[in-house]
Amino acid sequence: MIIEPVTVRTTRPVRRPVLSQFWRHLLFVHWPVNPASVAPLLPPRVMPDVWNGTSWVGLVPFQMERLGLGRGPGLPYFGTFPEVNVRLYSVDRQGRRGVVFRSLECPRLAAVLAARATLSLPYRWSSTHLRVDGDSYVMATRAHRPAPAGTGCVLTARTGRQLLTPGPLADFLTARWGLHTQVGGRTVYLPTDHPPWPLYEARLGDLSDGLVRAAGVTVRGAPTSVLYSPGVPVRFGRWQNVDGPT
Repeated sequence: MIIEPVTVRTTRPVRRPVLSQFWRHLLFVHWPVNPASVAPLLPPRVMPDVWNGTSWVGLVPFQMERLGLGRGPGLPYFGTFPEVNVRLYSVDRQGRRGVVFRSLECPRLAAVLAARATLSLPYRWSSTHLRVDGDSYVMATRAHRPAPAGTGCVLTARTGRQLLTPGPLADFLTARWGLHTQVGGRTVYLPTDHPPWPLYEARLGDLSDGLVRAAGVTVRGAPTSVLYSPGVPVRFGRWQNVDGPT
């Protein structure tokens, strides 16, 4: 199997998007994890993607804006909300690198139900708030029942200067051009398309997190990588089956 290279720009542009949206004010918070420990958490026919022999788990809060179908302008209320996801990194039998979402916190119940029904993504209805003021970043989320008590996260951060050459690890963690999930019992790949990330330094202040643990991932110590981006427009293409024996 030949794994596609890490590139800061997609080599598979989405010409006919099925979904369009804008992601703003992203904070990429990452810990290294043993690939063997997260392999059972991935869909069939995909495996952990690694950088220098290590895989990663990401905690990523951001502001979703104007989520909509096709090339449409998107919805100003139901399509605009803060979101927090816990994600792992994957590669399939065709060598396509991607993301596997373990959880996605969202305060719009309609969006949660739609994403679960159409793409089987593990969205969870939550009380989620995000505030960005200058270089100050504050996020708080708490999952509604029936999620277990303590399923939430509170963090603060300060953003810094732009990284003109972010480096290979930053590219590995952020330059992802698709996601892997299961739809109707099949593992599928959804291509994504967006401009290269503008990335900035960031430093965590406080972090009280129960989301990564609730997602089935054990981490130790402080995050190894923290990055900020003001955001990019994003388009999703039609899903493709991930072929090959289990």
